[in-house]
Amino acid sequence: MDHSNSLPRSEQDDAAILKRLLGYVKERKAGLVLAILGMAGYAAVDTTFVYSIQPLIDEGLSGKNPDVLKWMPFFVIGIVFLRGVCNFLSNYFMAWVGNHVVMKLQRQVFSHLMQMPMRFFDQHNTGNLLSKVTYDAGQVSSAASSTLVSLVREGATVIGLLGLMFYHSWQLSLIFFLVGPLVGVLIAIISRRFRRLSRHIQQAMGNITTATEQMLRGHKEVLMFGGQQVEAQRFEGVSNRVRQQNMKLVVADAIGSPVVQLIASLALAVLLFVATLDGVKETLSAGTFTLMVTSMMMLLKPLKNLTQINAQFQRGIAACQSLFGLLDMEGEKDTGSLSLERARGDIQFRGVTFTYPTKETPALRDLNLHIAPGKTVALVGRSGSGKSTIASLLTRFYDLQQGQILLDGEPIEAYRLADLRRQFALVSQQVHLFNDTVANNIAYAAQDQFSREQIEAAARLANAHEFIDKMPAGYDTLIGENGANLSGGQRQRIAIARALLRDAPILLLDEATSALDTESERAIQEALDRLCQSRTTLVIAHRLSTIEQADEIVVIDEGVIVERGDHASLLALGGAYAALRRTQGGEAEAGQ
Repeated sequence: MDHSNSLPRSEQDDAAILKRLLGYVKERKAGLVLAILGMAGYAAVDTTFVYSIQPLIDEGLSGKNPDVLKWMPFFVIGIVFLRGVCNFLSNYFMAWVGNHVVMKLQRQVFSHLMQMPMRFFDQHNTGNLLSKVTYDAGQVSSAASSTLVSLVREGATVIGLLGLMFYHSWQLSLIFFLVGPLVGVLIAIISRRFRRLSRHIQQAMGNITTATEQMLRGHKEVLMFGGQQVEAQRFEGVSNRVRQQNMKLVVADAIGSPVVQLIASLALAVLLFVATLDGVKETLSAGTFTLMVTSMMMLLKPLKNLTQINAQFQRGIAACQSLFGLLDMEGEKDTGSLSLERARGDIQFRGVTFTYPTKETPALRDLNLHIAPGKTVALVGRSGSGKSTIASLLTRFYDLQQGQILLDGEPIEAYRLADLRRQFALVSQQVHLFNDTVANNIAYAAQDQFSREQIEAAARLANAHEFIDKMPAGYDTLIGENGANLSGGQRQRIAIARALLRDAPILLLDEATSALDTESERAIQEALDRLCQSRTTLVIAHRLSTIEQADEIVVIDEGVIVERGDHASLLALGGAYAALRRTQGGEAEAGQ
């Protein structure tokens, strides 16, 4: 295999990543300028201090110019003061710029994740995505602040000292360039190693986040089934992987720094040897020789630092690569141009076939279905038959692969995505509530549009007002993460109140009453029945007793419609619906 183009392509990618990262600094130019001035000033102060050695020895200590010794103490104090000022400028303003860059980058990643289609989350691990927003962004923060300060400052120091050496003796300074290319090659090799290890560490950190999140979300199951040992072993494995990758990074760094210093010290050794030669020794003053040796020795420290910070810098570049890769992924397609204030609610499925990205078997096969405005259609069938897929396609959580879905006679892709989804009120089996007040959860993302009276009215319709009113702060009570302080039935009723408040023309009830007790279900069913009179309603039901009054019942099996009709006609048919009804009736009798 030909690898001849791999290195140039990598270098080009590095330059492109760095250029893109620097694009985030445009809004903070003033801070960046001050930081650069501080870095350049720091390097200039160090170089000036070394420069003062030559007149101190040749003129002050030799007695040629005693005044040098008089102003030297003040010079040293001034140099140290300036060094401190420059150090503050570079560190503070670079951190200021870096933190703003990372904040902007994090916000972009967070916003972009919200725009990603459902298929993206089907294919990507949640823990790895969380790791990008936290760990990867932290690595960028380090690269964009402290690491970049050291990189520029130490680089400027190297340039300043080399310039000083060339000014006093360009012949001896050439010695350094005998080993310079070796140092450059070594740093390039170490950089590639650091980059590769950094990517491995990112993946390992994602696994740690995943393992932790999995344990926290399933804590009840862990306790119930005694899974503490299993989860502990799982976490030990992923944490050990992080340790191994970090140790490999430490080894690369620990080997790289001494080798770079050793190579650089060879230049110092050659300089000392050449300085002893008769022809050279006669042309050098004591001050110039001391300056050259001091400069060469001072070069060892920045070279060592450049190698050490290279590890952190490469981590930051690898993290940028990861985050930019995510930002470059295509979000939800929103190419529709039609606006829609309020739909009539006429829905048609024409020859719809759909397969989930992570599966091979179609969830729906050549589905044809018409739901007239204001009608209630119930979808029933075994688990996994494709009922919930229909609701997901209506709201464009997934895009069609074959066939067409029409809303009021227009393909749903023709509408603007926000306008389309505003026509639906969705209550699903998996209720998600936010760590906020009850009122804000009911009026989620629309708190300013509804009054407290409207929120309470929706809660009453959902049979939720009674238990909300008994809470410590009523509607202003914080309900905890995902409604941790509520029962399953209470969470479901708040979700129903949220849907009722929106007053959307189309209701999607995906197992909406599954978590309710019989009494609450009866009360909510009455409210839903009143609400459905003026709306198109699609009910996905497990309990067949809840959909007996539907205008049409559609029985789906393995993505295909096998029966359709009202409750009485389907029972009389004695087919799949009647069999499901008998099964549930038998379960009910067995439970009594």
